[in-house]
Amino acid sequence: MNTAVLRQGLSAYTHRLYSAFRAIGAGLVLSVALAATATAISSSLGGPAMVHALVLGFAARYVVPLQSLEAGVSYSAKTLLRLGVGLLGAGITFQQVVALGPQVLVLATLGVVFTIALGLACARMFGLGRDPGLLLGGAVAICGASAALAIASVLSKNPKSDANTIMAVVGVTALSTIAMVLYPVVTVALGLSDQAAGIFFGATIHDVAQVVGAGYMISDTAGETATIVKLFRVACLVPVVVMIALWTGKTGEAKNRKFMTMAPWFLGVFVALSALVSLQIVPQAVAGALASSAKFILLVAIAALGIKTSLGTLTSVGLRPILVLILTTLGLALLVLATILVLPENFS
Repeated sequence: MNTAVLRQGLSAYTHRLYSAFRAIGAGLVLSVALAATATAISSSLGGPAMVHALVLGFAARYVVPLQSLEAGVSYSAKTLLRLGVGLLGAGITFQQVVALGPQVLVLATLGVVFTIALGLACARMFGLGRDPGLLLGGAVAICGASAALAIASVLSKNPKSDANTIMAVVGVTALSTIAMVLYPVVTVALGLSDQAAGIFFGATIHDVAQVVGAGYMISDTAGETATIVKLFRVACLVPVVVMIALWTGKTGEAKNRKFMTMAPWFLGVFVALSALVSLQIVPQAVAGALASSAKFILLVAIAALGIKTSLGTLTSVGLRPILVLILTTLGLALLVLATILVLPENFS
């Protein structure tokens, strides 16, 4: 009798699993295929894979039947997005953060807080409202596209939410690439030491790949320092997203949400993985594989966002978000650079 019950339970579970995959399968497979194509294009022709994934998503929207793909695309843009952010924790250890020293940690933390505050101020000045200010300021302050996706996942939804998120992703990616080229020239012109240059890159450039690129243009020391400082900024993603979720969850349509909804599960995954890697419970090879998986999963999510968002909705967002991104980028760069120049003995 127990065997029969077990078989019946397994059969029911298998049926539910099949039904769920049948509902989301087509959209999920398409999002994965676009992410893989974007990766191949980036490897062959260069350029940010996230931008390629977005462009492919935009194109796919007009050549595939969206109605049959909607469930899978939404799953990719929401659930896989959160999973990807959680897996980013596998690339950060407590030892890396502590090795930076208190002065650098304070500077990086100050930069994050200042930039988010500046984003809110600029968004208010341009009439964009609180949530776009948090999204755009947080993307510049922490880790570019990944931060934009994570912050967007805890903000209230409206007709322009996806367009704002995509605008943030495209904008910070473009500005990060420009910074990767220009910032090394600035540090050489100012005569900064390799250590100071690395701190500047890590504390100001948006995306990890561009931070690494800028650092190693100068030297191995600058590259290693820039990467570690950047990883600390990525670690700031957890407290920032929790605070944003708690703040926005107490107002507006989200005021009755429970704490566990406002402090989502993927942040717990982020912290847990970082702790396990730091304690060397997870082998380095596994941690590296998880971190690489996170990047690909985020590509899948951004491709799905591209499919969901029409170009008409994107253009309706206007130029104001771009101005916010530019002003916050310049503000962060000036703050960090001025601090390093005024207190050179603490950062060389």
